[in-house]
Amino acid sequence: MNKFKNFILDVDGVFTDGSFYYSEEGKLLKKFGDADNDALSFLKDKLHIEMITGDKRGFPISKKRIGIDMGYPISLVSTFERVEWIKKRFKLEETIYMGDGIYDPLVFDKVGYAIAPQNAFFNTKKYSDHITESKGGGGAVAEAVIHILEHIFNEEFDVLKLKFKNGSGNWKKN
Repeated sequence: MNKFKNFILDVDGVFTDGSFYYSEEGKLLKKFGDADNDALSFLKDKLHIEMITGDKRGFPISKKRIGIDMGYPISLVSTFERVEWIKKRFKLEETIYMGDGIYDPLVFDKVGYAIAPQNAFFNTKKYSDHITESKGGGGAVAEAVIHILEHIFNEEFDVLKLKFKNGSGNWKKN
């Protein structure tokens, strides 16, 4: 039986390409990928999904995309506090974590399974259990979802055989 119950994802560099766009008014934009939200719907009935970010200045942008548009819980948590944050809510060994930053190995080392996007910090990838071929903001989350389905849940992923009982992403069935 599968031991994993949670999928926790860092936002910046995983859902986004990691770029921050600034003007004299401050942080204005983040570039999010297009396939990730749809793909997460494949895991909704299998894992609790939650997002975290350490980006205080860009939190309103992330909250708009992740919390409001996608409908997932999102919390502002420093990378240095993430292990404790996860421990208070979930069992570490039952958690899959996806991150890309220089400090994410601190989390990778404690959770049950760690995933990094292809463009993660070079040293961070050494501590991951799986590295996607796609970059953050370029389908890395969608690819991680397929990896989880195939390698954690032992389910073949074939888009032509999918059954969309509730729809996908923003498109809900009536």
